[in-house]
Amino acid sequence: MRSRGFTLIELLVVMAIIATLLSIVAPRYFRHLDRATETSLRQTLNVVRDAIDKYHADKGRYPPTLDALVDQRYLRSLPVDPVAGNGSSWQLLSPPDDPAGGIRDIRSTAPGAGSDGMAYSDY
Repeated sequence: MRSRGFTLIELLVVMAIIATLLSIVAPRYFRHLDRATETSLRQTLNVVRDAIDKYHADKGRYPPTLDALVDQRYLRSLPVDPVAGNGSSWQLLSPPDDPAGGIRDIRSTAPGAGSDGMAYSDY
């Protein structure tokens, strides 16, 4: 009577096949995660910029802070930079010709560049 089970060679072959498949799939998976983060950053910037434009059109001035956009219900909550991982690292740009100041544009302060070669701070 012969015992049932797998031999060491069979297990090694299966592990080699799994390792080969993982070496093919893993880089594509991480590239996909990076592209999703970039897309999320672009979408967040577009939504905030749209809210700034609507605030300016309604009030005739730029919002003094991002909190003003939330208080006036132009945004539901403060945006989080998906690349940098926090909501307090935004670069806030004020209008050059407006003495009242405010926020004209918002940029990411995350280091590095996206898959297209453009720096995150240029999105």
